Amino acid sequence: MKATIIRLAETGSTNSYAIELLSRSRPEEGSVIITDHQTQGKGTDHNTWESEKGKNLTFSLILYPTFTADQQFILNKAISLGICDFLQNVIHRKDATIKWPNDIYIGDKKVCGILIQNSVMGNKLEYVVVGIGLNVNQMLFTGDAPNPVSLKMISGMEYKLNELLLKLLRSIFERYTHISLKNTAKVETDYQSALYRLMEWHKYIVNNVEINARITRTNAFGQLLLENEAGEIIVCDLKEVKFQI
Repeated sequence: MKATIIRLAETGSTNSYAIELLSRSRPEEGSVIITDHQTQGKGTDHNTWESEKGKNLTFSLILYPTFTADQQFILNKAISLGICDFLQNVIHRKDATIKWPNDIYIGDKKVCGILIQNSVMGNKLEYVVVGIGLNVNQMLFTGDAPNPVSLKMISGMEYKLNELLLKLLRSIFERYTHISLKNTAKVETDYQSALYRLMEWHKYIVNNVEINARITRTNAFGQLLLENEAGEIIVCDLKEVKFQI
C-alpha cells in the first residue's frame, strides 16, 4: 500500500481533519494526514495528547477495512503490533509492549498512543481513522501524563521525522495486509504475546476496588481478562480497570 501524505503546518486534531475530509470525499486508502503542531491532540476517553511542535510524529491514517464492525478490535491489534515491530527495529529494544487497550510502552514508559475512530453503516465499517502520536525527539513533558518517554530519551539519538514516518507506515501496512487477507492467526497470537504485564502479578483498580491480579489475554470483543489470586477470571471493559504503575 502506498501512502498519500497530506502535510499540515498546524491543526487542532489530525483525526478531526481526516473525518472532515471524509465527509466531503473518499481519499484513497492509506492516506495520511500529518502535522508539525497538533494543538488539540486527542487521547482515549477525552484525554489530551501533549506534543511539542516539530518534535514528534502526530498523524492520522485513513483505512477502509472489509471486515464487519463486530470484528473491529482486530484492527487495533494489527496497528499496535505494527508500531511494536517498528520500535524494535529502530531502537533495538525487545521490551516494546502493548498496554491494553491502545498504548505502546517501552518498559514502564508510554512512548505512543493510538486513537481509532470509525463510521459504521449497518454491520460494515464505512471507514476507519487511526490517530497515532509517537514521542520522538521531545525531551521535556509538562502535562499530566505520569510516565511519558520519547525515542530520544531512550537512545540519546536525534531522529529524522520524515524517515521515521515512512518506516512506521511500512510496518503498520504489513500488519494491516495480514488482516485484510483474513490471515489473522499470527496477528492474534503475536498480540497476546505482546501484552504489557502478561501473566505478571500487579495491582489493578477494578470497579474502584484494588486487587492483585495478572493479565491472561484479551477476548474476541477486545475486553481484558484478569485472573485474581483466587483463580477467578474478571472480564474488564475500558472504564472498569486502571493499571497501577
